[in-house]
Amino acid sequence: MKRLLFFLTLLLSTQSISSQVIYKDLNSSILGESRQIKIQLPRDYDQNDKKYPIIFVMDADYLFEIVAGNVDYYSYWEDIPESIVVGVNQLDKRDADCLYSEQNSLPIETGSKFFEFVGIELIPYLEKNYRTEKFKVAIGHGVSGNFINYWMLKPVPLFQAYVSLSPDLAPDMTQFLTERVGTLKEGKTFYYLATSDSDIKRIRVETEALNESISAIDNKSVMRSYDLFEGPTHYSLPAHAIPKALESIFLVFQPISKKEYKEVILELEGSPVDYLTEKYASIKELFGIDKHILVNDFKAIAAAIKKKENWEYYEALGNLARKQYQETLLGNYYLARFYEETGEPKKAMKTYQSGYVLNEIGGITKDHMLEQAEQIKADFGY
Repeated sequence: MKRLLFFLTLLLSTQSISSQVIYKDLNSSILGESRQIKIQLPRDYDQNDKKYPIIFVMDADYLFEIVAGNVDYYSYWEDIPESIVVGVNQLDKRDADCLYSEQNSLPIETGSKFFEFVGIELIPYLEKNYRTEKFKVAIGHGVSGNFINYWMLKPVPLFQAYVSLSPDLAPDMTQFLTERVGTLKEGKTFYYLATSDSDIKRIRVETEALNESISAIDNKSVMRSYDLFEGPTHYSLPAHAIPKALESIFLVFQPISKKEYKEVILELEGSPVDYLTEKYASIKELFGIDKHILVNDFKAIAAAIKKKENWEYYEALGNLARKQYQETLLGNYYLARFYEETGEPKKAMKTYQSGYVLNEIGGITKDHMLEQAEQIKADFGY
């Protein structure tokens, strides 16, 4: 219900979202003119010193608000990291900005200048004036969905994630991307591609062919996702695809879901606590974000330990919880469970009792801790 109410508020309160958006005229020596950019900062940007990923949006005159709204919504629920969203208005300049040669499919003239403007002027401007992380996402639609791919073709790609929506591909782009997907090795590159059964036929056919071609490449450094939607037209596709793209790119960032719990965690042969720490280490490695382990993720791992009766893992979970939530009952509770289930009831009783001076968290209360201690005392006559 809370999510529904928030979503309705998001749809109706465009003014509140607009109030977060900064409009700037960025003078470009490369373009020889000033270009308007839109920047949406995270809600609490001014209240902390954190750094944030950049999400770059082409066709910002119509695509920016869809992306910015979704980023604000998903980051509110911690499904994706809070991010700086930036877009370049391309009204009446879209074709010129995305111009490429029909002979070699590479940017020329005004397209080449726009390509350089983004890499040499816009991104450095953001990195200099705002607190940015290394992780950057590029989003484009139609001709701009084709154009964002050129930054992936660079020896060192400008972005780490690409969202190509119903792309109007250059003649040689499928060949370019197929070769590039096979050679990318540094870190992880995310590539999201989407079309629909109601898309412009030529674009749909070419997008399906591109997906088939790059899907044949076995490269664990490239994380590919593809959606073929039913119903949306070429112009309505972004509204359907952008949420899926964000979920796909930031999948590891999301809290442990029921699907992840059932299909991954319960099937582990090793320690679920190691899985939890590796999940958050991956978030740090991929996005540069030192994310605090969520209480609900602790509870998911604890549930798996209980279900599989792997009681020995409670000890590692308790020690980890003590580091992450030092002033709370969480670590003591899991350590007490470890002692209780591994034949040390006196230690369990004392650990439950010692939590009385700590703060309650995640449904674990002082009363419950004391009740557990009293139960052990009664059972063993301490």
